Amino acid sequence: MQYGICNLGIVPIRLEPSDTSEMVTQALYGDYFKVLEQRKKWSRIRFAFDKYEGWMDNKQYLEVNEETYSNLSKSKLNLSTDLIEYVSDAAEQLYPIPMGSELNSLAFLNHNFDGNRLTEKNEKSNLIKTAFLFLNAPYLWGGKTPFGIDCSGFTQMVYKLNGFSLLRDASQQATQGVALSFIEESEPGDLAFFDNAEGSIIHVGIIMENNYIIHAHGKVRIDRLDHSGIYNVDKNTHTHKLRVIKKII
Repeated sequence: MQYGICNLGIVPIRLEPSDTSEMVTQALYGDYFKVLEQRKKWSRIRFAFDKYEGWMDNKQYLEVNEETYSNLSKSKLNLSTDLIEYVSDAAEQLYPIPMGSELNSLAFLNHNFDGNRLTEKNEKSNLIKTAFLFLNAPYLWGGKTPFGIDCSGFTQMVYKLNGFSLLRDASQQATQGVALSFIEESEPGDLAFFDNAEGSIIHVGIIMENNYIIHAHGKVRIDRLDHSGIYNVDKNTHTHKLRVIKKII
């Protein structure tokens, strides 16, 4: 088994081994993973954080040994928390990194970092405050940063930036936590999931106070939430059909 680590800020992970293939997620600085298959230009990887798989350009990661991978897996919470920061190498070259980047690999990569960090879990009440950091971020399929993000990337990163783990896709996140019977039972920070006509989970958002929800739909926005689903006041219609509410923490 081979292993790798992302040594760049934001790297696309593709559905197929091609630059023109759909981006299914992103690797952020410090993300580490198993290399399941390696070809001349591409590698199929599985992230340690959420077990998500995809294809990564071989030029955009560094190989590590099993011991390094194991040590990173045992390391404590250590994330960058500023919108954008920089790490520097021995030659004083700067590498931009987004918030939510893993910092436990700094010594291995021989990089320096002087920004703000998250080293302990926050209270659940901090989730909405974190969610507002992404407000008006444009929707981007597979995105995980304030410069472009999808619905489940948004919920995953908000939870991650408070020290909690969510799986990558909305359908996967819907398997986590405890289901609630009514919106009235929910608390700010709980997740609401929405399905399509076939019954497949296709969307997720974070519940706020007073029957509002913050979610990524065109952009990260705030809408009304009722028993039918998400009501978009701009369009004067329901845009998503409510399936289930989950309490994760």
